[in-house]
Amino acid sequence: MSDLDAILDIITPEIYQNLKRSIELGKWPDGRVLSREQREMSMQAVIAWETRNEVPADQRTGYIDRGSKAEGELCDDDEPAVIRIVKNNMGIE
Repeated sequence: MSDLDAILDIITPEIYQNLKRSIELGKWPDGRVLSREQREMSMQAVIAWETRNEVPADQRTGYIDRGSKAEGELCDDDEPAVIRIVKNNMGIE
């Protein structure tokens, strides 16, 4: 059994929700700020928990609803995005 499996065994739905909320806010329920390492480890645990507990794809962390197009319509992904860089008043591009 890996360390991750041991952690996932003790994560309850309530702990899962608290982890998600802490990641969103960047702080623990008691107000302490999450370190970068804590945030990364919490995200890994949340994603692994969702996979293990078969959370529907549209409810998982990081899900992006791309919508659907009627037959024959082009998706936004079919056309390249154009990014325009404008020089600001500080002379930085």
